Amino acid sequence: MYSTATLLATGAMVASVAAHGHVSGIVVNGKSFTGYDPSFSYQNPAPEVPGWTAQNLDNGFVEPNSFSSADIICHKEATPGKAYVEAAAGDELQIQWSTWPDSHKGPVIDYLASCAGDCTTVDKTSLSFVKFQAKGLVSGSSPGTWATDDLISNNFTHTTTLPASLAPGNYVLRHEIIALHSAGQENGAQAYPQCINVKVTGSGSTEISGGEKATAFYTPTDAGIKFNLYTTFDSYPMPGPELWSAAAAKVRRHIRDFRLF
Repeated sequence: MYSTATLLATGAMVASVAAHGHVSGIVVNGKSFTGYDPSFSYQNPAPEVPGWTAQNLDNGFVEPNSFSSADIICHKEATPGKAYVEAAAGDELQIQWSTWPDSHKGPVIDYLASCAGDCTTVDKTSLSFVKFQAKGLVSGSSPGTWATDDLISNNFTHTTTLPASLAPGNYVLRHEIIALHSAGQENGAQAYPQCINVKVTGSGSTEISGGEKATAFYTPTDAGIKFNLYTTFDSYPMPGPELWSAAAAKVRRHIRDFRLF
């Protein structure tokens, strides 16, 4: 039984988060898995889901001045999800957002890190990620059509494909939107990282080696972070590390992206 105060607080929270969004679900081969919903913070016990718990109760963002902090890894004060999405190497994952505002245009980027064990107890600061998919500018400029527009037009769903050669194991999928509507000013870009535990099966043999800590991905002055969406441009400099070689072999150059990825 919830108190009136709790119900009022929950209602206020729901109203405040409506403008942005979060990953509400993941679909693999027709099977649905649940993402982390900020309203779970008001449930005791909270559901055990593959999506990582985070304290962005307003569906807010991580600002560039915090890109070197642990919050950029899987969002604010994130802790591991307590379940897994099950997928085979080469499978498509349909990542479903609760909503997304069309004004918040920008790239959608997917990373993977091996947990080298159980992702439900992993130390997030130990994770080294590789970028395996990135979509940025699709066409036009000022502001143009972006990966986020595709996500919106596909019923708030982004599709990513696990590398076909990926070795079986437990991984953290770090899925991220970077909103650029205020990125022309200092500290104006908005990062929305979302993490999901994935148990990968199959006969692949490629292990993730190298990779980078998420705290080293971006700086506030990177060309793809401090970017004026409302000028004329014909390309976008995708921020972060280069595409992982195991993924790059299968990916064609995205139209109008700044680099081959």
